[in-house]
Amino acid sequence: MLGDRLRELRQAHDLTLRQLAVQAGISAGMLSQLENGAAEPSLSTLRKLARVFDTSIATLFDDPDVPRVAVTTRDRRMRLGAARQHITYSRLTPGSGDLEVLEADIEPGQASSDEPYSHPSTECATVLAGRLDVEVDGRVHHLEEGDAITFDSRLPHRFVNSSDAPARLLIAVTPPMP
Repeated sequence: MLGDRLRELRQAHDLTLRQLAVQAGISAGMLSQLENGAAEPSLSTLRKLARVFDTSIATLFDDPDVPRVAVTTRDRRMRLGAARQHITYSRLTPGSGDLEVLEADIEPGQASSDEPYSHPSTECATVLAGRLDVEVDGRVHHLEEGDAITFDSRLPHRFVNSSDAPARLLIAVTPPMP
């Protein structure tokens, strides 16, 4: 689905594969693999592509044919990783554009981003396993398994695993983040 959507956006913007690759700062080979479904993008790559299209990351996953009831099985989840960090996201929701739910795994000593990041959404995160520090607007909130935090995502934020064990969290974002 992502590959088809990327191709659709690239063609709608009248860009060749090479032109889009140059504008996004990624290789044409990688872009070709993404469009053909042969590779999974990093979060950084998705941000670069969204920036070229002047849209949100969520828009890259929009699916106009999303059914009114959608089941996402564990083995069919879209997985996203962040370069340089040991964090992976599994997308639990289809690309309907109004809500995004992610399951994230963060390795010990890792963070969701190098610096706090903001976007126009509301976000709720629940710690499913481990412990997590959630930095929101310069304040650190220490969460244990079962704890949840909800905040205005326009405030700079990030998730940090300061513990010596992996952490897993469930994140709901509405509308999906850019």
